[in-house]
Amino acid sequence: MWFLVEYTEPHWRDLDMRALHADQAYMYLHTQYAEKTYLYTLSDECYTCPFAKVKALPTAGSVEPLKLSTAYPLSFKIYAHDQGHYAYENVSALCALRRSDLQEFGVYNLTVLANGSCSFSVDKPGVPINYAFLSVFVLVSLLLILLNLVSYVWKRYRYDEAAAVADSIGDAAAKATQRKRLRSLDTFRGLSIVLMIFVNSGGGGYSWIEHAPWNGLHLADIVFPSFLWIMGVCIPLSIQSQLGRGIGKPRICLRIVWRACKLFAIGLCLNSTNGPQLEQLRLMGVLQRFGIAYLVAGVLHTLCSRRDQLSPQRAWQRAIYDICLFSGELAVLLALIAGYLGLTFGLRVPGCPRGYLGPGGKHNNAADPNCIGGAAGYVDRLILGNAHIYQHPTAKYVYDSSAFDPEGVFGCLLSIVQAMLGAFAGVTLLVHVTWQARLKRWLLGATLLGLLGGVLSGFSKEQGVIPVNKNLWSLSFVFVTVALALVLLSVLYYVVDVRQLWSGYPFTECGMNAIIMYVGHTVMHKMLPWHWRIGPMNTHFLLLLEAVWNTLIWMGIALYLDARQFYYSL
Repeated sequence: MWFLVEYTEPHWRDLDMRALHADQAYMYLHTQYAEKTYLYTLSDECYTCPFAKVKALPTAGSVEPLKLSTAYPLSFKIYAHDQGHYAYENVSALCALRRSDLQEFGVYNLTVLANGSCSFSVDKPGVPINYAFLSVFVLVSLLLILLNLVSYVWKRYRYDEAAAVADSIGDAAAKATQRKRLRSLDTFRGLSIVLMIFVNSGGGGYSWIEHAPWNGLHLADIVFPSFLWIMGVCIPLSIQSQLGRGIGKPRICLRIVWRACKLFAIGLCLNSTNGPQLEQLRLMGVLQRFGIAYLVAGVLHTLCSRRDQLSPQRAWQRAIYDICLFSGELAVLLALIAGYLGLTFGLRVPGCPRGYLGPGGKHNNAADPNCIGGAAGYVDRLILGNAHIYQHPTAKYVYDSSAFDPEGVFGCLLSIVQAMLGAFAGVTLLVHVTWQARLKRWLLGATLLGLLGGVLSGFSKEQGVIPVNKNLWSLSFVFVTVALALVLLSVLYYVVDVRQLWSGYPFTECGMNAIIMYVGHTVMHKMLPWHWRIGPMNTHFLLLLEAVWNTLIWMGIALYLDARQFYYSL
């Protein structure tokens, strides 16, 4: 069972294995070459990057072992002369090799032979890292199944008890009434906030869970846009309910503005948890983007809404009625996309190629080191100033990039589009009364948007015209994440609301207090009992346990608040 927890010997030869972090290994360096040589490396995750200098190797001897990252395949090159900080393809190397089989806690040997060639061997095999995820996944799945069984038994007991009381007093009003809302929406929102807490807790240190360094789509990249989209879905439902109660549009708009301001203010306060240094305070963030997207999408939908939405008589008119109702917002949506694309590919950014979408730094052989994000980064720096944007983007640790804000001002354009696409799904709920019609519309939209996103990205990570990129909130990213959200909502709607095979527990309860969970997990990020450390915390198993522990505590808090019938929203 040792492989389930990534166990390795505390010491190997003269090496302290406990000094390694997760996804790290040791490599001994030996040289038999008669002259001084230089080692350069390159990770597969760094696209179109030059090799980076690691160290100089002395003549005929060994040097102190290196610590290597095993998260992605690594390439090695040995040069006879110092190439500076970076080595480019136009200079030939003595030897080169690429290894895709490096494992965590492994020990390897790289030898430069007397003739200049390279030899690579395994001194100590590493440990597999995915068994740890599997073991924790099974434990959590069993726990959730147990929770659902307990919830089912408890609800049956309460129902039978209420029915007995109702029969004894002859009063049908004693039976609890069901809330007239789709549970799948709360389930979707709850699943999003639970995943957000999990990935913000580190996600066990797995590279495929954490945010992609630049282009690409990892699990963490799906959570925020899904949450933003489901917020958009609920906008038409809320506004139509308020209009039905006789509340005027000006008052609804004022409520939207007030709620957006509160979201922005809370987000700004959360940015100061490490100290309110105003000269360096980050101005944008997750809740700030929520507030801006909600403000525009909510006010726009309020102004375009009709108090009475009588469905047409003819079948073909009913089939496109939601599109007709959404036509005004659709025009604004297309204008936002056109404006975003126009600025992205047309704006002149000093010192950068027009239409640049890369991470700067050493991307593209370090040709544009100060151009991270192209127009998006340039506009954010102009509006916010370099000191008030995010200083540690994911690209910094792979591409040596400069500061860039993934929740900056420029990206708000397509974040609004994301929320508006959610609002269209909400209009579909109001217009189409049968579950078959709703599912057909959602799945058709998912197919079309998924294909559009695939075409824009070239169905690849790096080769498309507009790659899928969460940092830039690119158009392909919007289309792909909305397509995924539509598919997930369709599944949840069918299982939870149509077939009633699952109540959505415990995610439904989490979705009903999402703002408390988000703010709470951000404020309590480094406090017991939510977070803990024991020993070096250098295995995925321990990191995963800690992330799951924090997530489960917040789920427990949400269940407690639901049991107390306490629900808070802005």
